[in-house]
Amino acid sequence: MAVEKERWGILYCPNRRNQKQREKIQRVLDERKVEYDFVQSESSDSVERLMTMLIHNGYKTIIVVGGDSALNDAVNCLMKEEKQVRDEISLGVIPNGVLNDFARYWDFKEGNVEQTVDWLVKHRVRKVDLGVIRYTNKKGDQCHRYFLNCVNVGLIADVMNLRRQTRSLLGSRTLSFIVSLFLMIFHRMEYKMHVKINSSTVDRKVMTMCVSSGPGYGQTPSAVPYNGMLDVSLVYHAEVLQVFAGLWLLITGRFLNHRSVHPYRTRLVEVVEAKHALVGVDGRLLGTPVGSYRISVEQEVINFLIPD
Repeated sequence: MAVEKERWGILYCPNRRNQKQREKIQRVLDERKVEYDFVQSESSDSVERLMTMLIHNGYKTIIVVGGDSALNDAVNCLMKEEKQVRDEISLGVIPNGVLNDFARYWDFKEGNVEQTVDWLVKHRVRKVDLGVIRYTNKKGDQCHRYFLNCVNVGLIADVMNLRRQTRSLLGSRTLSFIVSLFLMIFHRMEYKMHVKINSSTVDRKVMTMCVSSGPGYGQTPSAVPYNGMLDVSLVYHAEVLQVFAGLWLLITGRFLNHRSVHPYRTRLVEVVEAKHALVGVDGRLLGTPVGSYRISVEQEVINFLIPD
């Protein structure tokens, strides 16, 4: 049975570091007299199942309480629906994950639930772009995955995967980053890539590539998720000290100032070859696609709730 149009569906993705977050969010919603129903996920598979349930039960406002990966699961589930269905649904976020880069882009901050809910209540909608990576998996199946933030290929995908794993164990963002940097020393630092971007062809060893519709975890600081374009940062070979200098620029928001970083803006990236390079999508490891793959952008396809 369809629910009232004003009623929110809240998809809660638990964060082990903050077990009381759900109670706080419910208290704030009740104080604002928001009508809502809460469902709680247990895994990425359950996010998709619950998101499908919320859509098919007629919720027009769906709020994801989670990080970039949870948002990614929700968006990919939403994109399976017909355009007419998608256009009637507004997606929002209350950041509660290991990585909350897309939420931070809009100034939604972890822990500031009151401000976030106040903004969501005003229901200001912006159509946002989605990037999409189309690839072949190890079974030979033709696959695709949408992303709100970015695709990382190479070293940063490796570091992001390490950071997620270490933070789930250590809890601290800073400590997990430091440990990830240390572990990075023992990982492959360069990958043979053949990439086509606009009229340029890159056929050489590359440390990492970020293709982004959003902030890209600091690697594409000029990207905006509503201009129908992808920002690309390619990082060529750098000495060990330059790597750490580049990571410092990444943390401080000056990544494009590093001399080994080569930025592009495009609508399509063709990866002809990227041997052994891991691929991460919105902070989650996709693995290593088989053969070539393409990364493109679809303009203004999701209704996203943004601050006032």
